[in-house]
Amino acid sequence: QVQLVESGGGLVQAGGSLRLSCAASGLTFSNYVMGWFRQAPGKEREFVAAINWIGDNTAYTDSVKGRFTISRDNAKNTAYLQMNSLKPEDTAVYYCARGPMLSMSRNDKTEYRYWGQGTQVTVSS
Repeated sequence: QVQLVESGGGLVQAGGSLRLSCAASGLTFSNYVMGWFRQAPGKEREFVAAINWIGDNTAYTDSVKGRFTISRDNAKNTAYLQMNSLKPEDTAVYYCARGPMLSMSRNDKTEYRYWGQGTQVTVSS
């Protein structure tokens, strides 16, 4: 079965950096869009970033553009989210998810079928 396991979350001061990883198994990883979403307490889960199956097309929500970078290593079945210049408002549980097959990046969470368990990111001011 498809499994997505996030890691790399933690507590960081504002202005700091973290790199999240998403290790995938049970699927042909290189065929699928991969996305990162986040959910803060009391808020809906929101799109953060996505990358297409071959890694040459990315999409970001406006609030993270220029600070976050999504990437993937298809040989390692792993997706990454490099987060720089972190702000307290970035505090949330971050989830990776599997999107459509052989597609450009997608920002609609209804197009993502499989989700990881999430990793907590806390940014202190």
